[in-house]
Amino acid sequence: MLDDIFKAIGQMSDPKFLGVFFRGVGLTVLLLVLMTMGVLWLLPNSVSLPWWGEVEWLTSVLDGFAIVSMFVLSIFLMVPVASLFIGLFLDRIMDAVETRHYPNAGPVRQVGIGETIMDSLGFLGLMIVVNVLALILYFFIPIAFWIVNGILLGREYFQMVAVRRVGRREAKELRKQNRMQIWIAGTIMAVPLTVPVVNLVIPILGAAAFTHLFHRIAGK
Repeated sequence: MLDDIFKAIGQMSDPKFLGVFFRGVGLTVLLLVLMTMGVLWLLPNSVSLPWWGEVEWLTSVLDGFAIVSMFVLSIFLMVPVASLFIGLFLDRIMDAVETRHYPNAGPVRQVGIGETIMDSLGFLGLMIVVNVLALILYFFIPIAFWIVNGILLGREYFQMVAVRRVGRREAKELRKQNRMQIWIAGTIMAVPLTVPVVNLVIPILGAAAFTHLFHRIAGK
């Protein structure tokens, strides 16, 4: 499993890896900027109070508060939204890994864009819901964050890679047969989620590492 991860890290400078990363982060920043501009556009150009009339300085205060609020909100939204956008391009990561390391693997099952979007949204929603529900557990047992997210990451990334090769039913069976090492690999991926900036590359690193893991398991 460590070899799978080191191989993935060794390919992080691949132009396809960097392209997916910058495309995902760029789309995330663009979305957050557009959201901020939208909020400012919705705010009134002037504010009037009863028996007082128009208060010019209150408009500036509202604008400033909106900008600060959106900035704070973007800190929390950056990782999940970037993960969603990057998730839409992860097939390019898996293709890059297989082209370099498994050139004789043969053609993959084509996954439609609609299916990809639904899978990405489903994974994002599952991550958010489970982590919100487990917040109290994290407070008393911090390591539980890695354990819980290790299960989620291992399950989703292995499924995503395996589906391209063997279909959903066979992918599910393979995951059940190798659940322990898939969970361990997912937990190793979950640890950097607590490190700012580094956590943005986890979707890419996870897709690459689990591509290696799948081919190693399938080869047996």
